[in-house]
Amino acid sequence: MAQTVIEKIVQTHAVGLDEGQKVHAGDYVTLVPDHVMTHDNTSAVMGKFKGLGVPKIKNPAQPVFTLDHNIQDLGEDNQAKYKAIAEFAKANGVTAYPAGRGIGHQIMIGEGYVKPGGFCVASDSHSNTYGGVGALGTPVVRTDAAALWAIGTVWWQIPRTIKVNLNGKLQAGVTGKDVIITLCGLYNQGEVLNSVIEFGGTGIAGLSMEERLTIANMTTEWGALAGWFPVDEVTVAFMSERQIWLAENGVTDRISTEEIDRWRNDPPASDTDAVFAAQIDLDLGQVTPHVSGPHSLQVMTSLAEMDAKKMAIHKAYLVSCTNARLGDIEQAATVAEGGKVAAGVEFYIAAASQPIEEQATASGAWQKLLDAGAIPLPPGCGPCIGLGVGLLEEGEVGISATNRNFRGRMGSRDAEAYLASPAVVTASALAGYITGPQDMDLSGGVPERKFREFTGAETATAAVEILDGFPAGLTGRVVFLPTDNLNTDGIYSKDWTYREDVTREKMAEVVMENYDPAFAGLVQEGDILVAGYNFGTGSSREQAATALQAAGIKLIIAGSYSQTYLRNAINNGFICVECPELSDAMKAHFSEQADKKTIVAEDPLEMDFAGSVITWRDKKYRFTPLGKPVQEVVIAGGVENQVRASLDQ
Repeated sequence: MAQTVIEKIVQTHAVGLDEGQKVHAGDYVTLVPDHVMTHDNTSAVMGKFKGLGVPKIKNPAQPVFTLDHNIQDLGEDNQAKYKAIAEFAKANGVTAYPAGRGIGHQIMIGEGYVKPGGFCVASDSHSNTYGGVGALGTPVVRTDAAALWAIGTVWWQIPRTIKVNLNGKLQAGVTGKDVIITLCGLYNQGEVLNSVIEFGGTGIAGLSMEERLTIANMTTEWGALAGWFPVDEVTVAFMSERQIWLAENGVTDRISTEEIDRWRNDPPASDTDAVFAAQIDLDLGQVTPHVSGPHSLQVMTSLAEMDAKKMAIHKAYLVSCTNARLGDIEQAATVAEGGKVAAGVEFYIAAASQPIEEQATASGAWQKLLDAGAIPLPPGCGPCIGLGVGLLEEGEVGISATNRNFRGRMGSRDAEAYLASPAVVTASALAGYITGPQDMDLSGGVPERKFREFTGAETATAAVEILDGFPAGLTGRVVFLPTDNLNTDGIYSKDWTYREDVTREKMAEVVMENYDPAFAGLVQEGDILVAGYNFGTGSSREQAATALQAAGIKLIIAGSYSQTYLRNAINNGFICVECPELSDAMKAHFSEQADKKTIVAEDPLEMDFAGSVITWRDKKYRFTPLGKPVQEVVIAGGVENQVRASLDQ
């Protein structure tokens, strides 16, 4: 059967496949990533790794450490943490980049770790950025990172792929940032949730590498697990430039001439008859400057409308892994040249990496921004993640070229953050209100919505074999939660998340208290939890999974999951099954009780893992088979136990 390019990349990085097996969407696989990047959270991963009792990292060439999040904190505790990370890296022979070198994702791309056709992961949600150079990049949680250090592999379920055709040509002044803002605002009903976006179309060739990286970066905010751009002349030219730069800096073995020739002559691509889950077509010529927010990427407003409002701002930001590369800085400098930041406005700038700041300084762009009154920050995440100086305070309005604008992300929850292109951010900083450069066409307009879902298309899945120790079936009472987007704070409150003294008994007592205080009194040992869509969205706290285990829940069935939640659950040996048809059926059946937070169903539910079928009220519902990688984790009682067992063999 034909494969998408994502399935092909997975195929080349998979281990433990049956002879002749071709992987497809839905399959669970065990993969060997080229690299795993961790940043400031390296410290937390170190704690998990040491808890495994592993003396040394298995493959020191696989991890890359990059300190980038809290680099402005010069306090004793943070500096001690950074020192411990550096010493751990040296002891294990791992490449580590110190604070100030740059943002991890930019280092991974700019310094040649990420390559076309490669597979790299990071314990950070914006690893999607790697798709800009034709690599598969996707996030993992900290337990995964620790396991990768120990044994070099990670489990993954191959997502569905959605084709997004970018056709035509962008108008003057319209950027890649406007493209992704438009996609997030136009397709904001979960159309691409938990998918991989494969970009294509006639307009790709006209997008710069920086625009591709911006778009790929923010597929995270769109809801996708990865965003992938085709490998073409722009990609090859970029990788050739990286090869030369690395050689000039004494690194000659990271990108080879043979690889560049292969990318040019035989680039990775989907088969012509590959199966996609859906298709979106966007006319780039219809994309106009837009602003995202406040508080949501799903809300977009034309720049023309924002300009008419003359909405005053207090702070502006040109920082982050999204839009702080050389082209972004030069674009901003062109707007700023000869002008001054408006009175009462603070304009913060930070290059994505030290080499980029050096390039911007050499080109004169950095000085133009400083002359206009911009406030420089060291290369790093800083205000984008709500750390360091320049955060939004209560009642303030900010405009930023970053990737997230939800409440509290960049400071006070009682502030408003809007997102826009570097040119719009800079023009707004100079004007004192949200607007564009003087020569920018502010006319509005939204592209036509063109979305096709191929509901009839089915992808093959690997045959399921039940391993010894994994149940062939289960039966249990149903506890139904008739809601979508139930977040991790609702499942397990922040009031308990950061306490180290919480027993499993206490976890069971407080689980779901932010969602339904009555939940703990209703649930019984052996219950099966059924929920709506995007279950476990929000933060990455593992306790949102382990607290339900502590309460006696046998397994969870949901219409769909936050992939971070799914990884945390399975990594703790907690079975999760995705079955949208059952979720929909229960919503319909219990529609008259929709006002209840928790519904206990009288009819038992039967799970047939061997047949991948759920039976409820004499009707059968199919679900994706739980393949060997997941079964092995569950049998072991979690990834950490699995790692320990593998090291004992």
